[in-house]
Amino acid sequence: MKLGVFSVLLQQLPLEEALDIIASKGLDAVELGTGGFPGNHHCNPDELLEDAGKLKAYKRAFESRGLMISALSCHGNPLHPQKEVAREYHESFLKTLDLAERLEVPVVVGFSGCPGDSDDAKYPNWPVAPWPNEYGELLTWQWENKVIPYWKETGRIAQDKGLKIALEMHGGFSVHTPATLLRLREAAGEVIGANLDPSHMWWQGIDPIQAVKMLGSEGALHYFHAKDTAIDSVNVNRYGVTDMQPYTALMDRAWNFRSVGFGHDTKTWADLISTLRLVGYDYVVSIEHEDGLMSVNEGFSKAVDTLKPLLIRESAAEMWWV
Repeated sequence: MKLGVFSVLLQQLPLEEALDIIASKGLDAVELGTGGFPGNHHCNPDELLEDAGKLKAYKRAFESRGLMISALSCHGNPLHPQKEVAREYHESFLKTLDLAERLEVPVVVGFSGCPGDSDDAKYPNWPVAPWPNEYGELLTWQWENKVIPYWKETGRIAQDKGLKIALEMHGGFSVHTPATLLRLREAAGEVIGANLDPSHMWWQGIDPIQAVKMLGSEGALHYFHAKDTAIDSVNVNRYGVTDMQPYTALMDRAWNFRSVGFGHDTKTWADLISTLRLVGYDYVVSIEHEDGLMSVNEGFSKAVDTLKPLLIRESAAEMWWV
């Protein structure tokens, strides 16, 4: 395994300055935002695809520091019911696929997206209950007419380029649980897999260790984000896990994103790392910082300090004791 970081947490810095900080912490890999919600502060596909010289110099900036590019991330909603919004997200994702192929980066991370309730809708509609029956009917319509057709076609494009698509299972989008990920994978092919971020599992009441086992046993674990969530049991009783208060309402929210180790203990994270090894995941653990109680530097540093001793880097020994 390798330890990396999603560089958007350093987006206020020029790329090379950010890479110096990342390298100084002894990390192996960098995940880069290329559009959509993360932006493209450190990786602009238009510039790099148009200029072979820039592309070569860009790769050298990582290689010279002993870093690899682990994934390109273009999180958006390509299924948005407003056609222009959907088109922009879709085009950004396709450019990201093109750039990943050129950079020889094997994984592109994104969201599944979420459609509206009809072709005339203005906003996405995320059904979370089967009754009243309209919700169940809406969910069927979305998957059959929007989700599956889109990812069948986009997955084919990625597969032709030798890439994997890692969809982040995130509330508010059609793929948000292991079951919905596997449903899409069955329909659209093995090019589709998960970016498993434990923080989004915990707030939904899903044990991420079990999620790793479910997805890993199907060969459907393409990428892994390291981010934590702290659950406030009193506030959960008031607001439930689908708490709609803004993330800035730290005192009142049912749950908050935290740096690794500040929502769940080291033993839990050690179990997660061990389970990744158990199911054969031997790629990058990519740190993501979205902790409202810590500065970027402190949250990032504490995540690195927590994960470094837990990462399993060497191949397993032969069982000489059996």
